[in-house]
Amino acid sequence: MTTTTRRATTLALALAALGAWATPALAQDKWPSKPITFIVPFPAGGTTDVLARLIAQKLGAVLGTTVIVDNRGGAGGSVGSEMASRAAPDGYTLVGGTVSSHAINVSLYPKLGYDPVKSFTPITLIGTNPTVLVVNQASPYKTLQDVIKAGKAGKPLTSASAGSGTSQHLSLELLKSKAGIDITHIPYKGSGPAIQDVMAGQVDMMFDTTVVAGPHIESGKLRALAVTSAKRLPSMPNVPTVAESGVPDYEVISWQAIFAPAGTPQPIVDRLHTEIKKILAEPEMKERIAKLGMQGADMTTAQISAFQKAEVAKWAQVIKTANIKLE
Repeated sequence: MTTTTRRATTLALALAALGAWATPALAQDKWPSKPITFIVPFPAGGTTDVLARLIAQKLGAVLGTTVIVDNRGGAGGSVGSEMASRAAPDGYTLVGGTVSSHAINVSLYPKLGYDPVKSFTPITLIGTNPTVLVVNQASPYKTLQDVIKAGKAGKPLTSASAGSGTSQHLSLELLKSKAGIDITHIPYKGSGPAIQDVMAGQVDMMFDTTVVAGPHIESGKLRALAVTSAKRLPSMPNVPTVAESGVPDYEVISWQAIFAPAGTPQPIVDRLHTEIKKILAEPEMKERIAKLGMQGADMTTAQISAFQKAEVAKWAQVIKTANIKLE
């Protein structure tokens, strides 16, 4: 091989390598070039669904594409989350993560099809909110103490939830453990159908987020007995906390976040984080979120990751201590 030939070959190889290196960057520069799927691992009508639809419309407009909300409920958020974890990490799949799907389930399901931390890349922590214990407006229970007294007297009690292992379910199990009463847990496939049965009087009560229960409390269809936060909510100043109602050291906080499959290119993660952060900072969105009883959470992706890991550890300990088992 002549010197000229060797130089030509070397140049060709270098250009080929450069092309291969540049292709991913070029692909990212063109992102998004097609619709983005936002998987909601719960049925329509729940907290995650409400927030996803609020954000999806605005995010699609900013990115110049369509963000399609795809409800994939089941197993406390595990079905949709597993689907998202197996999606290509190319920036075209997002998933609404919750304290249930991305912190609790790993300690409840022995064969979970994904790792809540390792299978995902955090994008945004939307906010936090407590759950609230509600009953039908016609219910004889006016306070949480009424419920506890009925339970201690041996009266059959039922409580719905959005599914086994959800924050609603754990709120109930923690109450049963600390108050020393028995309440039959009735799991549904989402908050929507569960809360409908509570309003219809088919189930005695339910813990649910203020996002879902709030409008029904305001309309008078449901009565709020207690909130699970350490302090009363500004949006519900007359509703006492569970701790105030005679169950000391009781606190349960739910949270909502957005994740992408692990391995999603960092430039895309950064762009999504920035754009969604701007959306959440809009006065209209801040007011909407606050009205839903949620508190905003301004965290970097690194802070979200640390927060999530701490939540996984916290709930693992709670589940172990309370000996909570799935039905």
